[in-house]
Amino acid sequence: MTTLTEAPAFPAPGTAPAPRGRAAATTTLDAVRARGTLNAVVSRGIRGLSRQEEDGRWTGLDTDVARAVAAAALGDPRAVTWLPSDPADRLTALTDGTAELTVSNLTWTLGREAAQPVLFAGVTCYDGEGFLVRDDSGIEHPEQLAGRSVAVQAGTTSAANLAAWYGQRGLEPVRPVAFATPAQTLAGYASGECAAYVLDRTALAGERAALAYPYAHRILDAAISREPMAAAVRDDDPHWYRLCRWVLQLLVAAEHHADEAGPGNRERALAEAAALAGRHGPALGLDEGWAARVLAATGTYGDIYERNLGAASGLGVPRGLNELWTRGGLHYAVPLQ
Repeated sequence: MTTLTEAPAFPAPGTAPAPRGRAAATTTLDAVRARGTLNAVVSRGIRGLSRQEEDGRWTGLDTDVARAVAAAALGDPRAVTWLPSDPADRLTALTDGTAELTVSNLTWTLGREAAQPVLFAGVTCYDGEGFLVRDDSGIEHPEQLAGRSVAVQAGTTSAANLAAWYGQRGLEPVRPVAFATPAQTLAGYASGECAAYVLDRTALAGERAALAYPYAHRILDAAISREPMAAAVRDDDPHWYRLCRWVLQLLVAAEHHADEAGPGNRERALAEAAALAGRHGPALGLDEGWAARVLAATGTYGDIYERNLGAASGLGVPRGLNELWTRGGLHYAVPLQ
């Protein structure tokens, strides 16, 4: 097996590693391989989650999850066709068959999964709805925004969360002003039209960094909702759902293996995790090297978080609930045996 100190050679786009043994029948995987790329829905631009840089590269936690799926399914993390969408349309390209994966800071809710032909393959980031305000506004708590206008993205859960939170406390409701895109929402807040920008707190860190004077704004400590952001697939192909779910599980489990192994043993621990997961490749429609390719391409979940949201990213968003459960977080490593 290829060790993780040397990234395995990727086949040319459009080709895929031949699995050994019986491959799972999956029309989605067949279609992705026939096309040679994975079609993935992402946001139109939120730093830390999914954003196209000036050189054309897409960066962010969500985009790295898509690359991990492409590495497993196609043997090449570069074989992704990015489909940037407005918040209200994040599931449309998935449900109409245009895309195979949505990773677009999308909250996993019962309403979305019950009303649409989609399944959520796993949580990519645990978050909560928060508030971006001007530092000189004197606003310290969400209660102080009662009766004021706040900027929200259309198609998100923000307006419903605000109505529930303020209503439960008997406060005057805030007045959500909905904008179609993240850029328009940020501009609506920056113009002074709205007293706050309401969005998942992790996403707000990226939005704050895009302002002309980031340090003139701050994110309130309070979160008013639970927002498990998750990767979504259509519900018509259980084999593709299983594949995407286990790519996500691998990222968390590999970090756990490395953490348990201790300093100086990371490479060995990752190789062992890849070997454990790799032998199940044929049952997933993959070859036995799929897990090694994923980890060589993106690293573990911890690597992805640090690169896109942690100190290395310049955003410095604490992991908090996104830590492993062994460190007080919610990410629990499902066994790879």
